[in-house]
Amino acid sequence: MSSFHHLKAGIHLSELAENPIDFSKEGVLTPKRIDAMVAEALEMKLFYATERVSDPVMDALFALAEETEAVKKMERMQAGEVVNAIEGYPSENRPALHTAMRDFFENRNSSQIAAEATTLAYAELEKLKIFLNDCDRFTDLVQVGIGGSELGPKAIYMALATYQKPKRNVHFLSNVDPDDAAHIFRNLDLSKTLVVSVSKSGSTLETLTNEEFVREWFKKAGLDPKDHIVAVTGKGSPMDDPTRYLASFYIWDYIGGRYSVTSMVGGVTLAFALGMDRFLDFLRGANAMDKVAMRKDAKQNLPLLSALLGIWNRNFLGLPTVAIIPYSQALHRLTAHLQQLDMESNGKRIDKRGHPVDFDTGPIIWGEPGTNGQHSFYQMIHQGTTTVALEFLGFKESQYREDLLYQGTTSQEKLLSNLLAQSIALAIGQKSDNPNKYFPGNRPNRILFGQRLDPFTMGAILSYYEHKVAFQGFIWNINSFDQEGVQLGKVLALKIIDQFAKQKEGKSLDAKDFPLGQAYLRHL
Repeated sequence: MSSFHHLKAGIHLSELAENPIDFSKEGVLTPKRIDAMVAEALEMKLFYATERVSDPVMDALFALAEETEAVKKMERMQAGEVVNAIEGYPSENRPALHTAMRDFFENRNSSQIAAEATTLAYAELEKLKIFLNDCDRFTDLVQVGIGGSELGPKAIYMALATYQKPKRNVHFLSNVDPDDAAHIFRNLDLSKTLVVSVSKSGSTLETLTNEEFVREWFKKAGLDPKDHIVAVTGKGSPMDDPTRYLASFYIWDYIGGRYSVTSMVGGVTLAFALGMDRFLDFLRGANAMDKVAMRKDAKQNLPLLSALLGIWNRNFLGLPTVAIIPYSQALHRLTAHLQQLDMESNGKRIDKRGHPVDFDTGPIIWGEPGTNGQHSFYQMIHQGTTTVALEFLGFKESQYREDLLYQGTTSQEKLLSNLLAQSIALAIGQKSDNPNKYFPGNRPNRILFGQRLDPFTMGAILSYYEHKVAFQGFIWNINSFDQEGVQLGKVLALKIIDQFAKQKEGKSLDAKDFPLGQAYLRHL
């Protein structure tokens, strides 16, 4: 069994967790504590006074980061060393170089591997600039892809829709459910529609099926699909075919799907919608946070600080789940992306040597925007039997800067009042002789707060969460960059698909043709 609890810092943290700070006691959460427990970078602040940590706990968490060489591992990852591997067992055995996809600005990574990856990424960026110059005839773009080829790009597009160019609308087709495709395409002017089909391997079944569906729609409209469909894929993949696509943009095997937003997976769509300048601002923000993630002082390293707070909650306070609540309607799909990013990365049961771990790894991630959630699931968060850790996001200014004064305050001020009130209320609770009005408090939470959600800030937030997840993986010594857990279901689905096909052809099935699947098909 593998454990980090035997480390010196781990032992100390276990001792401290026996008597954590109690916010329900009078005078524990104070203005002085709020002033002291705030970290800042890139004009963003991380407030963590409402986490159940003390100075000794923070010192022990920083010691844990040192003992596990968290920042050194981050430096190695960004330099292009092999981090996606399981020692002694067949694995993908490659770097994780999503940071190289945006390292176009000051203080570029000087390692040869990272620099070469950045050069390849920059070539694709230049190719995209030229391609977009000839895209004025398109008013709509449909991105066809699933998992990381949809969740991240969709979350970012929706977050930055305020900044999109006129007559540039984006739609996302991921589900193999035919109703999804029909709903999108029946309302489009196909002569003005561009489709971006995304699959690194060029063999993702849902994407290939939906792409074929799309091709049929164009043919029925009397249009040549080749003039409307762009491929984003690995070089040399089955989709890297100039006879079938208007253009091809490349991604590489060292870019995981859930880490691919700043590659061409998100690049074609986001640059089309926002324009190249705003897309570059988005990349610049992500790159700036990449540099923050390599700061050796954990108090100035926002992703590391957040990762350590999460480890305290998960491994020492025993909290199984995290609700990520943005007090920004623009971020209403961000949690869906972060759910994949975190749970696919750190939902692991073995360490990097193939040994089972004896501690909890990635938490369950979920959430919806505030204030909507306050009228939905906050009852359980405040008074339920399961303690939920929370991560809030908020911004001082709204995106559109269109607001009204009602009963003495603006809508944005009301939004922020709710954010701050919920954070405080979850921490301190409420004493009452009426048990129905008793709130136990001690619900740990933190707030990531920015000035305004613009492309630069969105890039920084994306990178912040990518590195928070990676840091936790580094400290747990698990592989945050593979996803074997998604494969088994795919393999079995292919067997059942084959059985459907044989039935259509009138062929009989024998016992070796996956009898468990046959048992279900008999009832359909």
